[in-house]
Amino acid sequence: MPGGINRILGTSSCVPKLHFLVFSLLQNDLLQTLQIQSFFSFAASSDFLQNDIRVKPDLDALGALGDLGWYCIRSILWAADFKLPKTVTALRGPVLNEVGVILSCGASLNWEDGKVATFHCSFLSNLTMDVTAIGTKGTLHLRDFVIPFEEEKASFSSGTECWFKELLRRWVQKPSEHTVLTDLPQEACMVREFSRLVGGIKGKGLKPEKKWPTLSRKTQLILDAVKASIEKGFEPIEVVG
Repeated sequence: MPGGINRILGTSSCVPKLHFLVFSLLQNDLLQTLQIQSFFSFAASSDFLQNDIRVKPDLDALGALGDLGWYCIRSILWAADFKLPKTVTALRGPVLNEVGVILSCGASLNWEDGKVATFHCSFLSNLTMDVTAIGTKGTLHLRDFVIPFEEEKASFSSGTECWFKELLRRWVQKPSEHTVLTDLPQEACMVREFSRLVGGIKGKGLKPEKKWPTLSRKTQLILDAVKASIEKGFEPIEVVG
């Protein structure tokens, strides 16, 4: 996967059908998003933990935060309509290797409107790629938000105004599953989008679009705030956009 392009665009952000449907669901069914949780982890091999560039301080010093955490942060921003939080606070108990590179960590993000998000990223836990967004009227679950279970389709579950049956024995309205078929895998969509951007500049004389650099910068701002919070004893770090 083209790492640099992926950092700018983000593969899952380039699947038009899934992005459109889930964004519509967030806006219409959740009504007001209150809580967002994102998890991305995999149990790395001993060889990975010793030799991969993502655990080397002179190569990719941000470790799991800079790799898996990037996707968690981007998913949270996406669910929050890319509005930056007011503060970011790293969660206690991060795991670092012997040279100080993060192998596992988490953080809490707080917005002025009361919205709260948390994420956890780790090279030490079972493969997990979950996002949950909870609003005043609904709940959204994505269980494969980075790499889909199946290349040709993506799925998510949603529940709108769910409630209990009398005597609290079962749900009245259960969450429903939704599947979106894709014409191309997300990596191909990402490269196609990158080619479109480059073609517009080189072939049509257009100016670079500001969308993707802006989203990447916001993601990096939060990532840097998490790192700063860890280094400052888990103090809240104000995010200045």
